[in-house]
Amino acid sequence: MKFYVLTLFPEMIEQGLGASILGRAQERGAIAVRTVNIRDFSENKHGHVDDYPYGGGAGMVMQPGPVYRACEAVEAEIGHKARVLYMTPQGRVFDQKLAGELAQEEELIFLCGHYEGIDERVLEQKVTDSVSLGDYVLTGGELPAMVMIDCISRLIPGVLSNEQSAEVESFYDNLLEYPQYTRPEEFMGLRVPEVLLSGHHANIEKWRREQSIRRTLERRPDLLTGARLSEKEEEFLQKLREIT
Repeated sequence: MKFYVLTLFPEMIEQGLGASILGRAQERGAIAVRTVNIRDFSENKHGHVDDYPYGGGAGMVMQPGPVYRACEAVEAEIGHKARVLYMTPQGRVFDQKLAGELAQEEELIFLCGHYEGIDERVLEQKVTDSVSLGDYVLTGGELPAMVMIDCISRLIPGVLSNEQSAEVESFYDNLLEYPQYTRPEEFMGLRVPEVLLSGHHANIEKWRREQSIRRTLERRPDLLTGARLSEKEEEFLQKLREIT
């Protein structure tokens, strides 16, 4: 998977995604992250890429020309048109389902806006997906792009050392992840649940599923409408609802 990030601040992306799991994944060639500085495509001798908004108003707006030329350059390098994701609070809210869909692509282009946004005309020409992290406003699109790249990358073979870990974490089967424990067995008077020390894998798996159902009911009951549960798990959920 190749990620292209069109940005005014490439150092944010490079530093943020160059360490830890994603840094090692890039070294192994499982993913590639390339930043494209939109300022490099300015025709202004000072590298300006923004101007005052028509109609007045606060702030500045990114001009269409540099953004358009940056997109064109990436598409020419790829050799075909790719999905262009624009980071905006007006877009579809990013979730695990969308991450799985995007992980099937060979290339993704992330467009990071700044100031008061980007001229609408280039968005109409180039953007295929408007995507949001949630109902709040950030100073730019770099942080949302990094979050999305991190999430998508975890679903790409070769990125995680344990291939199963991406499948059993929160939101798998629309359930939150079960509680995790490690050594020591007792900490400040609190012990690890005995079932996890038993070595009985079937019982451990049953406990974990039940804990996931319990935690989802307590913290994100809205997810349960799409959860994939067995008949016995449905019965367990119903009992939990009766006692809460």
